[in-house]
Amino acid sequence: MLVEVAYGKTRLPVEIPDENLQKVFRVRHWPGLANPAQAIEDSLVNPIDSAPLADIAGGKKNATIVISDITRPVPNRLLLPPILQTLEGAGMAKDQILILIATGMHRPNEGDELIELVGEEIAANYRVENHFGTDDDSHVNLGTDESGVPLLVDRRYHEADLKIVTGLIEPHLIAGYSGGRKGILPGICSLETMKVMHGYRMIQQERASTGILDGNPFHETALRLAERVGCDFLVNVTLNDVREMTGVFSGNLDSAHRAGCREIEKYVVDTIDEPVDIVVTGSGGYPLDQTLYQAIKGMIAAKEILKPGGTIIFCSDLGQGLGSPPFQELMAQLDSPEGMMARLEEVDYLKMDQWMVQDFCNILLHAGEIQTCTQGLSSEELERVHLVPIDSLQSGLERAFATQGPNATVAALPDGPYVIAQVAEGMLS
Repeated sequence: MLVEVAYGKTRLPVEIPDENLQKVFRVRHWPGLANPAQAIEDSLVNPIDSAPLADIAGGKKNATIVISDITRPVPNRLLLPPILQTLEGAGMAKDQILILIATGMHRPNEGDELIELVGEEIAANYRVENHFGTDDDSHVNLGTDESGVPLLVDRRYHEADLKIVTGLIEPHLIAGYSGGRKGILPGICSLETMKVMHGYRMIQQERASTGILDGNPFHETALRLAERVGCDFLVNVTLNDVREMTGVFSGNLDSAHRAGCREIEKYVVDTIDEPVDIVVTGSGGYPLDQTLYQAIKGMIAAKEILKPGGTIIFCSDLGQGLGSPPFQELMAQLDSPEGMMARLEEVDYLKMDQWMVQDFCNILLHAGEIQTCTQGLSSEELERVHLVPIDSLQSGLERAFATQGPNATVAALPDGPYVIAQVAEGMLS
């Protein structure tokens, strides 16, 4: 069977023998909305567990609207205009509205990226600013949570009279699903907050995993902290496999987010009876596959259905290389996954981006081999981080059969982490 795996803005082919192929995991097609712009407007007027946005905005002196950064395919150009029109209709001037890019621990979005994010008209007529997670002075310290998490949030959001959070609901490797509270934490929180929330012990929690909300310590802590910071109105959307908008979930931070999660779960969760020897996958294509930091999420999805010692055959564009300087520094120290995990477990070892290195080490310890097809990193660069370079997915599959045997079982995840692949007997509900 011919399978085409998302890679950058295109797809890479691989022919998998039918006798070996156990399953191709796909996001079930979810019809796009006939009129997305109208759906957004309707959701602002008829929200979930909330008064209409116009009513909430009445009498407010200013507003901060949190949006996702360039690493997320959020349709900001569709989302923002009706929100801005509602605020201005409630009496707010353009210069009283701030659009705050929730970069979390990512780099700022500037220049052409900023235009791509919000469009020329919004960029020219409104203040659009980045969150800087490492700038201590730009945060307000709200104290330490009962679970020991220091809560430092962007001052511009904290001081806003009206707080609006937007975002995309999709599977997330730690939080269960993105969207909702994640727009605040990690979106506009300090590195000091995320050092604990993405610390060794949190990452190793079994229920801090894809598709799980109830009993997920990350989700429950993040929601509690986000509610403490405050969110007057949430606007979250869902997308289908061809990036069409499929739903708008606006209103209360928790209720609207959960409504979206319940809906998307019908389309993105899929199971297989038992783990396989080989998984062919990627990291979902552009924009998620531009750095290894983000691409690791695709490997995590593969690990869930891979036998211990199995082979992951992986493709990712990696056009922007490894990722941030702190991530590069940590990966340069990755002499062995066992050695790195021992360092990460030390109580005082807290560094930016260590959470993704920890997840990567967990995958390296589980898989026998991770093959990687990319034009973004050289063979030497791949080998330095314990990845096996391959010229194509097809040559990788031939190598995997040589290692795992001609009767090896194979599964494919053409869209990487956008589908939640689970082994039926091992599901965590």
